[in-house]
Amino acid sequence: MDRRRALVSRFWRSASGFWRGPKALTAWLPTAALLASVLLQLLIQYRLNYWGRDFFDAFGRRDSAVLRAQALLFLPLAGASILVAVLGVWSQMTTQRRWRAWLTQHLIDRWLANDLFRKLPFAVGEDQNAEYRIAEDARVATDAPVSMAVGLLKAVLSAGIFIGILWNVGGDLVIGVVGHELTVPKYLVIAVATYSALMTLAMTIIGRRMVKIIAGKNAAEAQFRSIGSNLRERDTAAARSQGEIQQQHSLSLALDDVINRWRELCAQLMRTTLVSQGNVLLAPVIGWVLCAPKYLVGTMSLGEVAQVTAAFVIVQAALNWLVDNYASLADCLSSINRVASLLMVLDQLDSEGRD
Repeated sequence: MDRRRALVSRFWRSASGFWRGPKALTAWLPTAALLASVLLQLLIQYRLNYWGRDFFDAFGRRDSAVLRAQALLFLPLAGASILVAVLGVWSQMTTQRRWRAWLTQHLIDRWLANDLFRKLPFAVGEDQNAEYRIAEDARVATDAPVSMAVGLLKAVLSAGIFIGILWNVGGDLVIGVVGHELTVPKYLVIAVATYSALMTLAMTIIGRRMVKIIAGKNAAEAQFRSIGSNLRERDTAAARSQGEIQQQHSLSLALDDVINRWRELCAQLMRTTLVSQGNVLLAPVIGWVLCAPKYLVGTMSLGEVAQVTAAFVIVQAALNWLVDNYASLADCLSSINRVASLLMVLDQLDSEGRD
């Protein structure tokens, strides 16, 4: 655990330079636009939640005038949501693109400085392929954190906003138990918290080896590319030597390792999909079932049932953020660790060069 923390810390010490220095404005503008798009989209989603309540209440009353008014109101809300979504795509991809360019250039500069690239293969030892880390791992290590940070921010804000709807609209549930009435206070909040905790626990148990598996897959891919590159660069005379036969054998073994790693990852993803896909199917059904008792006795309208069910799905999705992003988080941490380990080796070689 200490090793992982050290790697993440080393990565952030370099990667955060994107938001510092004389060119920081090019980083902060799309980042600010991205934050604004998240907040605006949540406000629109909140308003749509109440729009759904009013629409279904009018639907239940067969009130054509209100239905027509709600249909007209939906158009500007939908249009605003689409525009904000477009802004979100631009700002997120711009942030990712510029951050990747900055970090990749930083790694290239460190790699080429003082001819460290000539010494690096002997120091890394894991796959002897710094190019893969600079090209592929740097891409994942900048793309994934932005996407996941946006998703996590949405999850936290969504949970805070829509739990209020479950709390206020859902209210308490009175049930009969052995001739007595039992009141369950704010039962929908308790239900969504319990359900989300169970889903998250299941995912963490089933997917506990995900980071290790993805790291092994990435290392195998890098080793395969490294051996193939070395084979291609051999000169004609050497290609006829016994060394080429050994190199080809090594390439076949590396390919077998890559395929085995992918097979192992497939098995792991199949297990985690059982939880994530089951969650997608169960969550809305559970929301409707929990609201059914109050709807049947007339203490909750059809519109309120629809509103609360939508809020239940949003809150459980927010609380189950880890469930939906476990594989992406594992892939992200794997690439961050590999970039950070490259930086640490460069630090060490640079320090030895000064001594």
